[in-house]
Amino acid sequence: MGAAELLAVLMVIAVCTVLFAGYPVALTLGGVSFAFAVIGHVVGVMNIALLGALPQRMFGVMTNEVLLAIPLFIFMGVMLERSQVAEELLETMGRLFGSLPGGLGISVLIVGVLLAAAKGVVGATTVTMGLIVLPTMLRYGYDPRLAAGTVAATATLAQIFPPATVLVLLGDQMSNAYQAAQLSQGIFAPQSVTVSDLFAGAIVPGFALVGLYFIYLVATAIVRPKTSPALPSDPAAPRGFALARRLIAALIAPVLLILAVLGSILGGVATPTEAASVGAVGAILLALVKLGPKASAGVLVPVMTRTAQVTSMIFVILIGATLFSLVFRGLGGDDMVHRALADLPGGTSGAIIAVMLAMFLLGFVMDAFEIIFVVVPIVAPALLKLPGVDPVWLAVMMAINLQTSYMHPPLGPTLFFLRGVAPPEITTRHIYVGIIPFVLIQLFALVVLWFAPGLATWLPHRLYGG
Repeated sequence: MGAAELLAVLMVIAVCTVLFAGYPVALTLGGVSFAFAVIGHVVGVMNIALLGALPQRMFGVMTNEVLLAIPLFIFMGVMLERSQVAEELLETMGRLFGSLPGGLGISVLIVGVLLAAAKGVVGATTVTMGLIVLPTMLRYGYDPRLAAGTVAATATLAQIFPPATVLVLLGDQMSNAYQAAQLSQGIFAPQSVTVSDLFAGAIVPGFALVGLYFIYLVATAIVRPKTSPALPSDPAAPRGFALARRLIAALIAPVLLILAVLGSILGGVATPTEAASVGAVGAILLALVKLGPKASAGVLVPVMTRTAQVTSMIFVILIGATLFSLVFRGLGGDDMVHRALADLPGGTSGAIIAVMLAMFLLGFVMDAFEIIFVVVPIVAPALLKLPGVDPVWLAVMMAINLQTSYMHPPLGPTLFFLRGVAPPEITTRHIYVGIIPFVLIQLFALVVLWFAPGLATWLPHRLYGG
């Protein structure tokens, strides 16, 4: 290992150490990277003039049409959070399935899928469901661990179901990595992988994951009926045609919004950015219908404020990660990573397993956005140079892995979101113990996807060819 590569390794270690100490991610990435660029220049292993490429890269980030979808999808999710869609859905689904053992848990799962596909933001989905669902499940006698685990797991589906913010960011990074991998192999007319490919690739594995959750909830209701009892009958509750009419009324708005956004993307009618703008306008119209003009105008400012906060956080991290990536490559770190992965026992399989394990462990201490911006640009080009690695399959594997990192104790962000809104009867221990079966299901889903890559690649190939 040369001096330059040693500096690249030390830079990664320094970034992780400073992050563990609690410093802001964006400032850590930018500050540590600049410091090592200066050190590399002083010892003569890197020309600091390389940093002259940073302004152009930053301009490229800020004008990236794909990334323009981020604030629009965030706006859509936050606006839906304020328009009381979840409350109506949960109440109606509870009436539909509540008379069955475990029926309320199944209702929560169905609503979680709809909210995940409509919002695409984990934090908003977790807070909404935690405030509404947890007290209801406890009131009807659900085990606190099962209730907390069900809510946390279903809310985190917003991480894998399109239009997940994570999929947009991962798609952008994977596109860059795939083109870099092909150019390094002398392919000067590289194929591309798009966010639309990832959206299509994530749908079948996402529904397969929902199916595994459903099997677990049904099995729990059968084996341990006291943990998920049926709801008591309510003579005043609507039944028959009245219940069906209420269900249609509750479902029609979010389903139409989902179809408008995802249908236009998967059908090739609109790009993700164009579809995100449709979703944002649709969320405003839905709020107008649900809340009325006056109330909708009242929530518009806080929604825009929250959207600006989250978007700024993501883009500042991305700019810091751009500097990190530039310096890391300037020190020869990308070639070192490629050699290390290629030399691992097991060839391609060994390299992918090592990366997946590293991402899973990093999920204990790093946010999914941090992993996407820091880890993926380093490892993805090296993995995509290896034979037989499909970029869509790899991206979906990473997305499910990152989804698991959002859930597993002790530092999963979903658990913190839920802890902040959970009623006093729900303790941190309840949340941590309750989420463990769902984390195991996630890991099982990763194993299934490993042996059946067609789950991720079939739909994109069917829709877009290739």
